[in-house]
Amino acid sequence: MPNPPPTVRYLSPPTLAPAAGYSHVAEAQGGRTVFVSGQVALDPSGTLVGPGDLAAQTRQVFANLKAALDAAGTDFAHVLKLTFYLVDISQIATVRAVRDSFVDPRHPPASTAVGIRRLVREEFLIEVDAVAAAPS
Repeated sequence: MPNPPPTVRYLSPPTLAPAAGYSHVAEAQGGRTVFVSGQVALDPSGTLVGPGDLAAQTRQVFANLKAALDAAGTDFAHVLKLTFYLVDISQIATVRAVRDSFVDPRHPPASTAVGIRRLVREEFLIEVDAVAAAPS
């Protein structure tokens, strides 16, 4: 009989400042921890998706995260933490709009957003890594 999926709980305690678009705490009980390397806007053939278009690149990044989570036997419902690296941090609303089509925006994962000068390739506008829970 397969093991049940882990239980994930998202918390934003009143003893911390209100969280805007993320949870302060994400807790997993049971299961395995899955770490997904930073994903960029490359399709499966290695071609850049959305040159100069943050929304298009973010959609590809989240499609890549989904593929990685699927391979590990989990999904966005069990993502505990996302880390965003953005060349233009002022565009975080664009990123959140795409992210919210993949995660439950009522219970978003813990998150960190970092504005950076550039990524490994000049044409990349965003990179996102993830920590998730998966059944044991």
